[in-house]
Amino acid sequence: MSEDVKLGGLAWHLAVLSLTAIGGGVVLVAPDVHHYVSVQNHWMSDDQFAAMYALAQAAPGPNLLFVTLVGWMIKGWLGAVVVTMAAILPSSCLVLALGTVINRHGGADGRWTGALRDALAPLAAGMLAGAAWTFLSVAGAGWRGMVLALAAAGAAYATKLNPLWLIALGALAGAVGLV
Repeated sequence: MSEDVKLGGLAWHLAVLSLTAIGGGVVLVAPDVHHYVSVQNHWMSDDQFAAMYALAQAAPGPNLLFVTLVGWMIKGWLGAVVVTMAAILPSSCLVLALGTVINRHGGADGRWTGALRDALAPLAAGMLAGAAWTFLSVAGAGWRGMVLALAAAGAAYATKLNPLWLIALGALAGAVGLV
C-alpha cells in the first residue's frame, strides 16, 4: 500500500470520470485511470494495473470492479470502498434522474431518447477504442497485437460471431506466439 495516496483526490477524479464514462465502466480505464494512478502519481506499476484489471475481468460481476481492486491495492479496504462508491454513485444518480425524465417525456421509444442514443453511440465507440489502445500500449502488444485487435473488432462489428470465439482465437494466437 502506498502511504502518499490522496484518497480524496482519487475519489473526486473517479467521480468526475464516472459521469463521462459513456459506453460503460471499461472506458474509465483509458487512458485516464491508468494515467492517474500509474503515470501521474506512481501508486502502482503498469504491470500491477494490468493485473488488477485482468483479475477484475476474470471475476463475475460488473466490469467496473477493477476500480475496487485498484483502490484496495493502493490504500487497503478504505481505498476499495471509497473508490468504488466514487465510481458508482455519481453515474448511478445521473442514470436514475435521466430515467425519470425519460419516463415522463415519451418513454424509451420517444424521439428525444432515440436522438440521444444516436448521438452517444459514436462517442461510446471512440471511448472504447481509447480503452483498447491503452491496454494494447500498456501490455506492449506491438504491431501484431494491434492488427489482431483491429481484426477482432472488425469481425465483431461485421458478423454475428459470438465474442467468445474471438477471445478464444486471440488466446490461441498468444499461445502459439503470433502476438
